Amino acid sequence: MRQDKPGVLLVNLGTPDAPTAPAVKRYLKQFLSDKRVVDTPRWLWWPILNLGILPIRSPRVAKLYASVWTDEGSPLLVFSKRQRDALAARLDIPVALGMSYGNPSLKSAVDELMAQGVNRLIVLPLYPQFSCSTVASVWDGLSSVFAGYRSLPTVHFIRDYADHPAYIAALKASVERSFAQHGKPDLLLASFHGIPQRFANEGDDYPLRCHDTFEALKTAMGLSDSEAMLTFQSRFGREPWLTPYTDETMQGLPAKGVKHVQVMSPGFSSDCLETLEEINEQNREFFLHAGGTRFEYIPALNDDEAHITMMQELVNQYR
Repeated sequence: MRQDKPGVLLVNLGTPDAPTAPAVKRYLKQFLSDKRVVDTPRWLWWPILNLGILPIRSPRVAKLYASVWTDEGSPLLVFSKRQRDALAARLDIPVALGMSYGNPSLKSAVDELMAQGVNRLIVLPLYPQFSCSTVASVWDGLSSVFAGYRSLPTVHFIRDYADHPAYIAALKASVERSFAQHGKPDLLLASFHGIPQRFANEGDDYPLRCHDTFEALKTAMGLSDSEAMLTFQSRFGREPWLTPYTDETMQGLPAKGVKHVQVMSPGFSSDCLETLEEINEQNREFFLHAGGTRFEYIPALNDDEAHITMMQELVNQYR
């Protein structure tokens, strides 16, 4: 009789191995070669990527990574490992960490679990809001990995958790801590990673899931429409992305009387380049230079105990 042995696979986006131009180039090449991320026809995209984007962007992005790199390594990887270890400490089943791009690879994580006899896999992509460019890419990656196996595990794939009560409770607690420490701001701004508007037009429900998170948090906090705002960051390329844009919003807020802002990025389960550098450095400067007086960044949930509790609840649905 087949013995049931569950295991958990945590998946995040990934990070370069080092804050150097060669390492960033390797990472960006893998990331930007994913058709879920950039769906431009390959014959057109390859020369743009390899002859233009990678040589130009890699040294510049490496400097940005260097500005947030820690003694332990990349913040995203450091926090992701802590999440894995904290969740494993609460469960009596194997937990592995894999990245869609870079290391540890998705394949290495699956191999690790399969080597331990796991035959029922609970996959938790660490993206609170589904998007074809993130969660669906994990699905694709798993399909590719499993193509090399003779036997397949039963797979429980957690699509997202945008409005899960434990997730909203964890976000609420993090905002309350910030309000208690810094005072209530004129505006709480929730900045989510953007996607091309075209993706949403073609069926990606990511913007809807972002609004689900935002509205649930706003309700839990008892905030009015004038006290909280949703924006989208990190656009890339020339086509329209989801609006309003975070950077343009930041530059315009002081003229509207918003002098004290607190910013969070609820779409990121771990702090990373997009939160620590883009939000807490670039957008802080945009806001203060435009006339704002106080800017505080509310960290991602990272390895906060309430965040791990949420992961445990999600996994336990399939135990």
